Amino acid sequence: MDKDSSVNVLGGPLTVCSTDPITGFFRDGHCNTCASDTGSHTVCAIMTAEFLAFSKYVGNDLSTPRPEFNFAGLAPGDRWCLCASRFLQAHDEGCAPKVDLAATHKRALSTVPLEILQQNALH
Repeated sequence: MDKDSSVNVLGGPLTVCSTDPITGFFRDGHCNTCASDTGSHTVCAIMTAEFLAFSKYVGNDLSTPRPEFNFAGLAPGDRWCLCASRFLQAHDEGCAPKVDLAATHKRALSTVPLEILQQNALH
């Protein structure tokens, strides 16, 4: 699996999203992606209780520990490489988490307009 170039949505180098918990399609702490990443895990999102409840409601429970997958479960404040389509869905429903633009991969722009990412950016 060849990684796409590690470039963020602002055109700069992709920065670390999270190493605790370890995130990313490649589990390297970055929201890197490749052709095999069909979910496009490219948006570096900062979890909120509201978003975690929404995600669980729509069928992707990110808060419950899954030891069999070495996954402790996410809590508010955790940073996670989120699927671009899930982020857009949460935005459309009014519960999008905040985004770290420097750690969000440029591939996210094929699903989420930059303006929407900027509206939800950390300041």
